[in-house]
Amino acid sequence: MKLISSEEKYRNTLIRLTFDHAVDPDGFEIKRAIVHHRGSAVMLAMDSRKRVMLVRQYRLPVGKKMWELPAGSVDEGETPFQTAKRELKEETGCTASKWEKLLSFYPSPGFLAEKMTIFLATGLKQGDAQPMEDERIECHWFTRAEIEKQISSGHIQDAKTMIAMLALRLRGAKAITKKSTTKV
Repeated sequence: MKLISSEEKYRNTLIRLTFDHAVDPDGFEIKRAIVHHRGSAVMLAMDSRKRVMLVRQYRLPVGKKMWELPAGSVDEGETPFQTAKRELKEETGCTASKWEKLLSFYPSPGFLAEKMTIFLATGLKQGDAQPMEDERIECHWFTRAEIEKQISSGHIQDAKTMIAMLALRLRGAKAITKKSTTKV
C-alpha cells in the first residue's frame, strides 16, 4: 500500500485524527479516518500469592465502571517499559523489582493506530498511589480463577485484561515445555 494523502483533522495531547487515502499497485483503494495514539503499557501485577491486581474506574466512553488491569498512555519520550513502571506506581502505589514483557498487540487496527504492550510485574512493594486529577481508582487483588470466571461470565469486558490473562496462561504452558522466559 502506498499512502496517497493524510489530512490531520484533530489533535490534542493524547491523540491525532487523520483522514488517510492509500492505494496498492493493483489500484485497490482504502480511505479511512485513523486515530493515532503514542501507545500504552498494561501492567499485570502479580503478588507472592499469585493474585492479580485489577483496578476499577469509571470509563466515560462506555458509561460504566469497569474492572481492568492498570494501564496508561506512553508519554512523549518514554518507552512502554518506562510507562509501565510510572503507571503502576501512579494507579496502584506498587513498585516491582521484576518485570517481564509478555506481548504487544493492536486493540482495534481498523481505525486505531495504538500499540499496547503488556508487562508482568512481580516482586511487588506497596506504597501510596498517585492517581491523576481525573482518576478515581479502586484497587483489588483477585485470583486468576476469579478473573477468568469474571471474563467468562461477561463481567470483565476489557480487551487488554482478557488478552493479558490469555498471555499469562500461554506463558505458563510455554514455561512448562521450554523452561525459559523473556526479560525486559
